Amino acid sequence: MTVLTTQTEQRARLFDVIRKELATPVDPRVGAAVEDLAKRLGDAVVGVMFYGSCLRTGDLSEKILDFYVIVESYEALWPRRRFLRLANRLLPPNVFYAECVVGGETLRSKYAVLSLADFERLCGPDTFNSSVWARFAQPVRMVWARDKATEVRLARAVTDAVLTTIGETLPLKRATFGPGELWPRAFTETYAVELRSEKQDKGQEIVALYQERYDALTPIVLACFGSRAVDGGRYSRPENLPSLDKITSRWSLRRRQGKILSVLRLIKAASTFEGGLDYLAWKISRHSGVPLVVTPWQRRHPVLAGLTMFWRLHRKGAFR
Repeated sequence: MTVLTTQTEQRARLFDVIRKELATPVDPRVGAAVEDLAKRLGDAVVGVMFYGSCLRTGDLSEKILDFYVIVESYEALWPRRRFLRLANRLLPPNVFYAECVVGGETLRSKYAVLSLADFERLCGPDTFNSSVWARFAQPVRMVWARDKATEVRLARAVTDAVLTTIGETLPLKRATFGPGELWPRAFTETYAVELRSEKQDKGQEIVALYQERYDALTPIVLACFGSRAVDGGRYSRPENLPSLDKITSRWSLRRRQGKILSVLRLIKAASTFEGGLDYLAWKISRHSGVPLVVTPWQRRHPVLAGLTMFWRLHRKGAFR
């Protein structure tokens, strides 16, 4: 009972840390971009989460701001667009592009849409694919929330994302492990699940940028699983975890599933994301160094172009 109580207390402590982190102020230009999104999307929006490279580096120039827009329901957002509702349910999230001018500067945004219920589910341990819970185990800011109750639900979901990410990583560790081994391994595994144009050590780079954050989170998160500090600043592997063979198989299956889902999302984005092919070409070329020019024919046939583009880029080594 004492152990369970301690783990519950540590989870509450983690929630408090995450909630405070989510409320950290952001660049005023980001707030202006969020206000523009709220005007575009209307009363269906209940929260906006800011994440990605612009948050990590603080550099907004010639970059794309990354947001997750959380809505009450897809029906509320798209009452007359059944295709978008269906696409977001079958293969979440739908992704869109927006621009606004702030102080004479054009800010470009890419925003993914999820319902509040889907966001909570996809951040939790019952979701096999890691694309959402791994993303929200990284630094993120809650730029806007409709009310305090929504703020709490979003913070709980992000707390779940952190715990899910580490819960799926801990079984990969041996009897004892150092604190510096945990988060890089988590992001190495989760980045491998998706088609990535970024360099292979991207996970290590993210941890290095926020080393103090991960150092502070590690003992709290591990205490939630009953892991104890042992000699030499190392931690014990918690009991009652899946075996190494079982979790290795899970990650192998997750990688195969993730590659398929990534291709399907790429194709979907070509048809639902205005300017999607041009954006994808720009991002892939920027990160991988593989030049790519979108032709007028590809713009007229985005789904077919998405399939052929994926295969050509894969052969050139743009994806890992």
